[in-house]
Amino acid sequence: MIPVQNSPPPVREELPTRWRAFLFFAKACLFRLRRALRDPLGRKPARFPRAEIHTAGRVIAESRTPLFTTALEAEFALQAGKVQNLRRTAAHLHGVVIPAGEVFSFWAHVPRPTRGRGFAPGRELREGCVIPSIGGGLCQFTNALYDVALKAGCEIVERHAHSRRLPGSAAEAGRDATVFWNYVDLRFRAPAECQLEITLTRWELVVRIRQISADVHGAAIAPTQPVITPAPALAAESCETCGVTDCFQNPAATSLPKRAATAFLVDAWWPEHDAYISKQRQSDDWLLTPLDSRRWRIGPYRWNSAGFAKVRQVPFFVAKRALISRRLAAQGPARQQAQLALDEALARHFARLIPYTALHVVVSQNLLPFLWRDGVLAGRSFDVLMTRLPLAALHAQLDLAAQRWPDTATLTDFRAPESIVSAESAALAEGRRWITPHSAIARLAGRRALRLPWMLPDARRREPGRRVIFPASDLPRKGALDLREVAREELLPLVLAGSAHAPREFWAGCNIARTNGDWLADAAAVVLPAWVENQPRRLLAAVAAGIPVLASEACGLEDVAGVTTFPCGDTAALRDAIAGVFLDRMRGQIGDAQDGALASSPATSLPRAALF
Repeated sequence: MIPVQNSPPPVREELPTRWRAFLFFAKACLFRLRRALRDPLGRKPARFPRAEIHTAGRVIAESRTPLFTTALEAEFALQAGKVQNLRRTAAHLHGVVIPAGEVFSFWAHVPRPTRGRGFAPGRELREGCVIPSIGGGLCQFTNALYDVALKAGCEIVERHAHSRRLPGSAAEAGRDATVFWNYVDLRFRAPAECQLEITLTRWELVVRIRQISADVHGAAIAPTQPVITPAPALAAESCETCGVTDCFQNPAATSLPKRAATAFLVDAWWPEHDAYISKQRQSDDWLLTPLDSRRWRIGPYRWNSAGFAKVRQVPFFVAKRALISRRLAAQGPARQQAQLALDEALARHFARLIPYTALHVVVSQNLLPFLWRDGVLAGRSFDVLMTRLPLAALHAQLDLAAQRWPDTATLTDFRAPESIVSAESAALAEGRRWITPHSAIARLAGRRALRLPWMLPDARRREPGRRVIFPASDLPRKGALDLREVAREELLPLVLAGSAHAPREFWAGCNIARTNGDWLADAAAVVLPAWVENQPRRLLAAVAAGIPVLASEACGLEDVAGVTTFPCGDTAALRDAIAGVFLDRMRGQIGDAQDGALASSPATSLPRAALF
């Protein structure tokens, strides 16, 4: 409860001083020494392992508390810092399995809160004042743990009440438990094997205890509560709103940020995403990019970094990634595995750089599963810059291609680990929006899709030629097998404009040529019957040049003028689409007089020589 604006500042008998702060620190050191002597090595509470949540276990206790309790601008930073501290603590406690009859200790599982470990300034009640402190706000967590421990029938081994009861707090109801590293602890004994499940939604901290074993250690223990000495109910005020400005704590508090920020976590540059971010970013927002390529004029990360409050980079990681990538083969499972490992490493670098005031995050998709799994997105809203199909859908698409071409090893040689697939699926289900120009990805997102327009490159217009251009690597996932089937039947004049991975005999029986120069020269159409295509840049270049484009639905170019789409793996539709291009050209050449005769014959029934 915050004092109204016109109320006089509260009267204090004695203001906090640096000397009193030093004495507090000295006493804390003595108490820590006493704790160490009272908990010798053989008697220290054990640190229990974490595991995947046993969803079959019965939830026997639950606590839900709001993350934010006021909308006052002056109180924003300390509340955001508290949420960051809850986020970091949840990463250590979520999934902890407590054996039956064993004592759980909060500080046995949570390290000392420091900036280096990702903790932030939050509200801490110290000697009657609510002050900014690294790790402040953890009492919300221990209040919730104490509450669920009582509900679950655990024996409370150690619990300390707050020195001051704030109106509306858990202390008023006697359900509070304060902690201070490491001598003020919360400890309880579980009567049965159970597991902690911690979730931070956008607005709530949810703490659950699941019973995962029916075996009970002795009889069920009745909840016990230490006697609580009532404390005077004073107004909840912090250094930011108490009105006392001559305290030495005040300058540090009042200089904290007043508004929430958005953090943009980006990796591979897409012009569509770059244009979107440039329109959305505000002056308080942060950009996290591997390298600010526009500033340093090196590298492929051409994100527009102008107008951000902060731009954070990881140049040493960029150098390491470049070195590793050069040593890998251009294709194959080893490259995919290495890429996942590099994505995970970049996500961890960025996780340490996200400001705690960022309550909303816009994140590149390749970083998403790792940030979600590590709890970095907990308590935040987020949008996803989609750069490929979700892994679950990508695997399903490759499985379909493998059914169509069962003897092709490259369609089945790699799948992402199930843990990463599950993490991405869970994150995408919680994400606010999927931001993409790709029509196939947008269709999967449904109402949450924010579909951007594809950006066409600058290109000179071309006169239509006589050849069909295949602009991708000759891999099965790019539709090389489907196109080869049609090319052999129809003797297509085919130009291969991508890198060669298949053996020379792969294209036996086809009328082919290869080009490393002007790949659009003499192009009648550009054809890509891909099963998987994330970023169809060459197709967009052809559209910009006025060349007809024939693309599978997997290329994501539906509704783009100049593009004809057809289902993946449908070679009959591919044949009709190619024939249609040449039929249109013949109509233009022969004139309106013979147009009706041509139209009366199906494209696929026309003589090959006439069409090609």
